[in-house]
Amino acid sequence: MKPYTTIAIRAARKAGHILLKHVDHLERLIIESKGLNDYVSEVDKQAEKVIIETLLDAYPEHSILGEESGIHKGKNKEFEWVIDPLDGTTNYLHGIPQFAISIALKRRGILEMGIVYDPMREEMFQAYKGEGAYLNDRRIRVSNRISLSGAILGTGLPYRNERYIDDYLKMLKTLMLKTAGIRRPGSAALDFAYVAAGRFDGFWELGLSQWDFAAGALLVKEAGGTVTDITGGSRYLETGHVIAGNIKIQREILNEISPFLDAI
Repeated sequence: MKPYTTIAIRAARKAGHILLKHVDHLERLIIESKGLNDYVSEVDKQAEKVIIETLLDAYPEHSILGEESGIHKGKNKEFEWVIDPLDGTTNYLHGIPQFAISIALKRRGILEMGIVYDPMREEMFQAYKGEGAYLNDRRIRVSNRISLSGAILGTGLPYRNERYIDDYLKMLKTLMLKTAGIRRPGSAALDFAYVAAGRFDGFWELGLSQWDFAAGALLVKEAGGTVTDITGGSRYLETGHVIAGNIKIQREILNEISPFLDAI
């Protein structure tokens, strides 16, 4: 295991311990609103703090982009960690056991390493560029499904940006009619991990932040899949509009939603 991965896993497990410690006492948490349907709790902040401390203890000159604390500029501009200490905060705050910790490492802007940790199920998804994707040390691969017929897709509702809703609902209707079902579990990090593990055949969403899916995107790629923006290009970390799956499923999703992209 690469040293970066070892440190990231250590940080994720520490954060996971914090999440689990509070999960049975949610009524005691201090919760703040960051915007429309967007919440942060003291648990998010505590988990991010321990992740940052663990990463900087090992790599004090690295930069960090955290969902809650923003950008920490390090002396070494080559490396940047992208972290979400609690992806699925709304689920967590409602006692729904679908949330995760996401930690990615970019080197010169390219995703180098990523982990997604589900502390409720004790599932550690990890990938290192060029070395494959793994779940608890078992190699994982994307689904081999060749068409949308019979496929299960993951997605996320555009709950924070109303301007995407009408076009998204058109996409949703079209894909509902072409597949065996659509799932919206509420954690993009886990959605990508499930695509990498073949649990979902594909995934699409609009308006994500890069900390939601940076690690997950590398997982999908290293599991033999592809990740694009919704035009089929490579700017998904910039736009937050994303499609993931094996190449055939990605192309079919793209073809089906392309008529509704003009306003996006």
